[in-house]
Amino acid sequence: MKVLLVADLHYTLPQFDWLQREVSSYDVVVIAGDLLDLASPVPVAAQVVVVTKLIAALGQRTRLLVCSGNHDLTGRGAAGDKSAIWLEQVRGLGIPCDGERIVCGSWLLSICPWWDGDATKDDVARQLHDDAQSLATAPRTWVWVYHAPPSGSATCWTGRGPAGDDALAEWIRLYQPFAVLCGHIHNAPFLGTGSWVDRLETTWVFNPGRQPGAVPCHIVIDTGSGRISWHSFQGEDSRTLST
Repeated sequence: MKVLLVADLHYTLPQFDWLQREVSSYDVVVIAGDLLDLASPVPVAAQVVVVTKLIAALGQRTRLLVCSGNHDLTGRGAAGDKSAIWLEQVRGLGIPCDGERIVCGSWLLSICPWWDGDATKDDVARQLHDDAQSLATAPRTWVWVYHAPPSGSATCWTGRGPAGDDALAEWIRLYQPFAVLCGHIHNAPFLGTGSWVDRLETTWVFNPGRQPGAVPCHIVIDTGSGRISWHSFQGEDSRTLST
């Protein structure tokens, strides 16, 4: 299985165009949050219309998975937490997103929402517990899609200091998934002691980072060869996966 990971597109339409050209080469494409951009002069409602159409087109060409990031929160859920309500439209298109678990090849992928308050954080905790229970009867390689990288990882280095998710780090220690596919910290692969790849105990953590231009930073995971590669304006770096 060949997997493409991108994150933090932030309504950069040329990068969505690049995805349109590339996705058919992959069995699974993951967009790990921040598809929208709250700092854009384009109104969020207009961004939602455009990005939903782009996602629909991508989903017709490959198996596409999407999780929310902090820039994707467009309303409030029933408990009052900020939520990526617009992703319900994406779910309606048959594209897996927040709160779902999907089997792709030998992987079970848990797609987690961005949590902005205790209610959504509790939802993620229950999701991971339930997904762990499902693996007890049908073992697979467990992979999480989660916008923020965990604390204690080089993938959360901002250039000034770490900015990881403490809850995610605790969940990783509890469940030990094979890998977590992240984003959020744009500079981590480029600055100081940061990196696009790290391991917390046995768990791989990947964050492609963000760059300007028409081609997003991206990570390619080839489960057949066991090779994972990171691609950016700095060139290519690679690792060999191991279980």
